[in-house]
Amino acid sequence: MIRTTLLAAALLVSTSAFALPAASDRVYTADQNSNTVSVIDPVANKLLGQIRLGNPRPDVLSPLYKGEVNVHGLGFSPDHRTLVVVSTVTNSVTFIDTATNAVKGTTYIGRNPHEAFFTPDGKQVWATVRGEDYLSVIDAATFKETGRIPTTSGPGMTKFSRDGKLAFVANSFNPVLEVFDVASHALVKRIPVVSPFVPFVQVSPDGSDVWLTHKDVGKVTRVDARTLEVKEVIDSGPISNHLGFGTVDGETLVYVTIGGENVVKVYKSGEKTQLVATIPVGALPHGIWGSEDGSRIFVGLENGDKVDVINTAEQKVVADIPVGQAPQALVFVPGAVPEGAGTENLMPLKAGRENLTLSLKAPEGADGSGMVVSRNLGLVDAIDVSVAKLKPMTEYGVFFEGQDEPVVVLKTNDKGAGMASSIGPVRTIAVPGEPMAAKEPRLVVVEGLKGTASPILTSR
Repeated sequence: MIRTTLLAAALLVSTSAFALPAASDRVYTADQNSNTVSVIDPVANKLLGQIRLGNPRPDVLSPLYKGEVNVHGLGFSPDHRTLVVVSTVTNSVTFIDTATNAVKGTTYIGRNPHEAFFTPDGKQVWATVRGEDYLSVIDAATFKETGRIPTTSGPGMTKFSRDGKLAFVANSFNPVLEVFDVASHALVKRIPVVSPFVPFVQVSPDGSDVWLTHKDVGKVTRVDARTLEVKEVIDSGPISNHLGFGTVDGETLVYVTIGGENVVKVYKSGEKTQLVATIPVGALPHGIWGSEDGSRIFVGLENGDKVDVINTAEQKVVADIPVGQAPQALVFVPGAVPEGAGTENLMPLKAGRENLTLSLKAPEGADGSGMVVSRNLGLVDAIDVSVAKLKPMTEYGVFFEGQDEPVVVLKTNDKGAGMASSIGPVRTIAVPGEPMAAKEPRLVVVEGLKGTASPILTSR
């Protein structure tokens, strides 16, 4: 009898250790260009549909009376029944019922909010108002703003300690991590960090560490959640976007999206953090979150309009799922749909909006790299260009080879990186029966605005 009980217990532990996502779980992405939230079944690894919060670009360039623009940030309630969605241009926080995908309410707050998360008791949502200098406190039952917590200008994201007593607030314009007492809203400490642009902050599953990504300098900072001191700064790679946690053989690993290399880097955290794997993924990985059991990591591809699924036991991509355009934040919500199919109020992915991604390469022996994404919008295309390792504070033009007018014009920052977007006719309309040109046109990046200048970068 004792032996049978022990065997049953052993089987239970073994099964739970290798458990996969459940039918009630959901993965959500905030799709910035299509202004949708994509809803994914993590068991079948398929898109169930989309929650449309606004019109896709460029349909938002007229007077806007309804709908949201730049669907960007995501959070969820402690009971996993409510999703909060931040739209940066319309300054909104939208509350969505996870079981029915219906909008429960929308709160309009200050200039350019970035992310929003529920307090551990589920009674409030704290939204970082990045265009100003405070956190907006929203009542989760009435959807009304009830207060503001002053911060250093440019708060980017808030995450709470595992015991619910502290709030860690990252900053987008200043090199500081601010720590607040949740009950009193009092500032506990300002922790200096290595760069002024921290888009993402996360607390480790055991609550011991706070992890920050520094997108502008390609680093990750690890802070001791007890002493509130910086433990370590890791050189992770260009465009270090978000990070999440997975589990392998009972050990927690840290997964970081490196947009400039199109990889996810995997770290083991001990006394000193060690890189243990580098996983190739699709174009410009951004949002990332692990399943509750740690067996799967879901990665949003900002320039790929997909989600890559990583099996943590194998440390490789095992599936990819089409989603809306330019996914930013991504969250995994366990038990989001306690019963039923959970497909109410979902719209299908809009067909005919395929994208084309091109890499930009420098000549042999030269520095510089970049990427161009063209998203078809019907008769016009949306073009997104990003470059890195070029001259700082310099104007560049992106041309079709042989043409005089630039497709996109951008100016690099003080680190030689830059991003720009435009909308216009890019692709050729084919006439039935007429042969197309044998040579595909190349995109070139030149310094200045003369298309005849020597290319700095070329599409290949």
